[in-house]
Amino acid sequence: MPAVKGDGMRGLAVFISDIRNCKSKEAELKRINKELANIRSKFKGDKTLDGYQKKKYVCKLLFIFLLGHDIDFGHMEAVNLLSSNKYTEKQIGYLFISVLINLNSELIKLIIQSIKNDLQSRNPVHVNLALQCIANIGSKDMCEAFNTDLPKLLVSGDTIDFVKQSAALCLLKLFRTSQDVLPPGEYASRIVHLLNDQHMGVVTAACSLIEALSKRWPEDYKGCVSLAISRLSRIVTATYTDLQDYTYYFVPAPWLSVKLLRLLQNYQPPEDPANKSRLLECLEGILNKAQEAPKSKKVQHSNAKNAVLFEAIALIIHMDSEPALLVRACNQLGAFLAHRETNLRYLALESMCLLATSEFSHEAVKKHQETIINSLKTERDVSVRQRAVDLLYAMCDRSNAAEIVSEMLIYLETADYSIREEMVLKVAILAEKYATDYTWYVDVILKLIRIAGDYVSEEVWYRVIQIVVNREDVQGYAAKTVFEALQVHIYCHLQHTS
Repeated sequence: MPAVKGDGMRGLAVFISDIRNCKSKEAELKRINKELANIRSKFKGDKTLDGYQKKKYVCKLLFIFLLGHDIDFGHMEAVNLLSSNKYTEKQIGYLFISVLINLNSELIKLIIQSIKNDLQSRNPVHVNLALQCIANIGSKDMCEAFNTDLPKLLVSGDTIDFVKQSAALCLLKLFRTSQDVLPPGEYASRIVHLLNDQHMGVVTAACSLIEALSKRWPEDYKGCVSLAISRLSRIVTATYTDLQDYTYYFVPAPWLSVKLLRLLQNYQPPEDPANKSRLLECLEGILNKAQEAPKSKKVQHSNAKNAVLFEAIALIIHMDSEPALLVRACNQLGAFLAHRETNLRYLALESMCLLATSEFSHEAVKKHQETIINSLKTERDVSVRQRAVDLLYAMCDRSNAAEIVSEMLIYLETADYSIREEMVLKVAILAEKYATDYTWYVDVILKLIRIAGDYVSEEVWYRVIQIVVNREDVQGYAAKTVFEALQVHIYCHLQHTS
């Protein structure tokens, strides 16, 4: 076997080649069963197997498992590989355990002990493998076993950068499994201060963790606000050379920027004047950069740039306290309404729905009414049309209700059946809410019945009857209009209900 070692597990390569050359499913199964019998016999009868041989056979079992076959042995040999000092052997052991371990297995205690040994290792590569295994399994057992070791590892001054990154992401995975894994206390402020770390990878990983923790314990992690603003400011004002290793298609640290902007949405606008001023400068800087000429024609550049822009706009909407920024955000979103990229049109409509509910930007949204109505008529993608309907509903007021209701009724005639009931309800609500002339309201409801009678719910029927009964000034018109409608066969829904 030593002669094979330099060939990168030649036996595994030959086995995979044999499987690929099988002409039928039966031939493949026969070859796999032969290999399984060979591996089982080696594990049971050969006490002289070295680490390389165990690694090779465990790899074969993994490959067989990935082909869709059950594996019911080899777990102990994989656990034994965890104690190896050779990286590739330990790596394959961890990979097998991560993929194939049964959480109720009697081996779980041995696995946890092996992981603990590696977490205390002086070899950072071994520590990293242990962290990845904990995160991949992500069970409650892992939470209970490592909820004290991992925070210490994360905040320790002796932990090197790439291990800190893995520790932060590992804790995030365990926190998502059990929210009691990292209660605030001695670690909260130390974790928050990772946002000041010199290594951008550590900051990015820590930001994901802090964003989750601050939702659970906002008061304990509120110190992150000033540090997040400070870090964001440094990115927004950075040049290409400042963050060369973390610049993606001419956009400095876009994914960290997105995470920081999302983290700040967990809190109200900062009360400290200096922090607030600095945050506003950051947001203005992002809006300014979004309007600059593209530095690259590649889609990756525009994707990164727009990711930061949309998250900044989400923060502006969340703050809902800066009229100038809200109006400016609305206008920049308006430019995307006719963009050739479907996703950008969708995101613009979705964000504008939120802007339409703000007293500061409602009027600015209304300026784009014609474009939005046009997208309702010409848009191919049903999900984008749905967002256009939502936006028209959100931006509707007394001044434009008649036009918006009219356009929604026109669209309803050809709308997808999956959204008709929701549209009927929206039209009925708008017609009642903004009716100044109740004869118009009656006309709208009758049109609804004609266009989408099967989708008009009982609530809409009961409401229109209640309004007519309680308003004498419209009763005569309603009776006359309904009587005339009953003479026409297309109003069978009216006849059925009456």
